[in-house]
Amino acid sequence: MANRIDEKLSALKSAGATALVPFITVGFPDVETSEELAKAVLDAGGDMLELGVPFSDPVADGPTIQMTSFRALEQGANVRTSINVVRNLRNAGVSSPLIFMGYLNPFLHYGIERFARDASEAGLDGIIIPDLPPEEAEPYLTALERHGIYLIPLLAPTSTAERIAQACKHAKGFIYCVSLTGVTGARQTTSAGISHLVKAIRAQTDLPVLVGFGVSKREHVETIGQF
Repeated sequence: MANRIDEKLSALKSAGATALVPFITVGFPDVETSEELAKAVLDAGGDMLELGVPFSDPVADGPTIQMTSFRALEQGANVRTSINVVRNLRNAGVSSPLIFMGYLNPFLHYGIERFARDASEAGLDGIIIPDLPPEEAEPYLTALERHGIYLIPLLAPTSTAERIAQACKHAKGFIYCVSLTGVTGARQTTSAGISHLVKAIRAQTDLPVLVGFGVSKREHVETIGQF
């Protein structure tokens, strides 16, 4: 069975369209409402959806996502909850690609092989782990791909040519390109150097490049869509 990420991005490329991938935190403000929010943002035009798995030390995130993560943890949200949300969305008829964005420790605690099996059965398509370096990703990549889940590499403006090459070597689905140095959160403008990073990534892979962090305005999307 083809991965939904590949199918969606291929269809968007054929249509000459830019992918719009919203983000929500699982369990904020509560689990039931986060499920409804997921459906709403997809119904409103989201092409794929990032589901943030709450964690107590979200070092790559700014104050807004930190707050939602802490609130979700207070509600009891965790990896198991997040998998159940994916299952519920699939049972409700959601066919769009669903991707986890989360930190490594909760998945290690759950067990990578067990996570890959359970998440695949629920209907997860991919996962982004910001604190997993590409050079340490191979054992996780193997377990996830055995169950049809893509481990999406994340590259930043500070990534060296060697790290870009390493990340692209075994990548599937797409490359997540961080638009700026620092943490997540709204910005007035996109980084002036982001186009150079996108070009450097495209020199290493034919996979689509999706840009995140600080993308909060229509003009940001329009600018990025021209890369």
